[in-house]
Amino acid sequence: MVHAVTKLTAQTDSSRQLKLLFESVSDHALYLLDTDGLVCSWNPGAQRIKGYSAEEVIGTHFGRFHCPVDRDAGEPERSLVIAMREGRYACEGWRLRKDGNRFRASVVIEPVFEGDELVGFVKVTRDITESYQAQTLLRDAQRALASTQQFESVNVLSRGLAHEFNNLLTTVHNALDLIAVRSADDAATMRLIENAQAAADRGAMLTRQLLAFGSGQTLVRERVDVAAWLARTLPALQGACQIGLVLKAELRPQLPDVLLDPAQLESALHNLVRNACDAMPDGGSVCIIGEVERRLDPQADVPTYRNYVALRVLDDGHGMAPEIAARASEPFFTTKDIGQGSGLGLSQVFGFVTQCGGFVDVSSTEGGGTTVSLLLPALEVPAND
Repeated sequence: MVHAVTKLTAQTDSSRQLKLLFESVSDHALYLLDTDGLVCSWNPGAQRIKGYSAEEVIGTHFGRFHCPVDRDAGEPERSLVIAMREGRYACEGWRLRKDGNRFRASVVIEPVFEGDELVGFVKVTRDITESYQAQTLLRDAQRALASTQQFESVNVLSRGLAHEFNNLLTTVHNALDLIAVRSADDAATMRLIENAQAAADRGAMLTRQLLAFGSGQTLVRERVDVAAWLARTLPALQGACQIGLVLKAELRPQLPDVLLDPAQLESALHNLVRNACDAMPDGGSVCIIGEVERRLDPQADVPTYRNYVALRVLDDGHGMAPEIAARASEPFFTTKDIGQGSGLGLSQVFGFVTQCGGFVDVSSTEGGGTTVSLLLPALEVPAND
């Protein structure tokens, strides 16, 4: 050990010592730039991190390592200006390897002076992709945990309120039925009773949404032929559309069966059709498309593809802005005026489809309409087996 240290310190040539230091760094990309940003040197760490040999990069502009959007925005030149003005430039960002893959980089650029003259820049880049991804996963897990805890509290509250409200509605329905029997000859009173019964029915639907959202409603699952079921249900769904709106269905042939609660599916489609109609106050068309789609199962422990029956509700209405679409499934979130929506419609849809083992996709463009797709697991076993 003493012999090695003596041999190293005996090197009086400072350029030789600098070369040894430069070539010994393997976990950092360390290289020099001239005043125009052209690469003048290239250490082994740079080749390991970025994939280029020295012959491939020396004499080329270091902007080649930036993503195209950063290059177009002038980020490489701006970093040199800041380094020269402030004495140092430091940042984190995405950079490109030779194979085109991105990596997360921690970058430091410092100016190099010879006397008072700027002769170039030294640039140090470190690959921090693994730590960046770990921090991202941790942050996402913390957010998911907080969201889960919040939703669980809302679930418990929703189930309790729904059951209590359902008991009250039963009393209201019974009382209205008795009053209707005694007032059958009074047309004015009967109109008031019908309005009250309609409001009570609306309250009953709200309790079903609360129970579905809180996973407190028992699903009576049965095998459903989607094409035949939709043909029977389409007239009732048409009733959710106001005058001037057209509802149509386009089903691909030989759709496989699904296992679900038909009443809940009807309620989900009713919500989606009504939302689509609300998005088109000046008229338009709503289309329900049924087709088979092969997708990754998001609930599988390992990547697994399976077939889904995709029921899509499309409209050509005003659509949603990205920030609105991102919150569409949040419980109690609504863009409608007070009294025109509970904010539970899409939450009920998401809850029901999730309980069936499926998932929901929402695609919307502001001014270009909305498509909500219910992906329901297809039954591969023939009905007579």
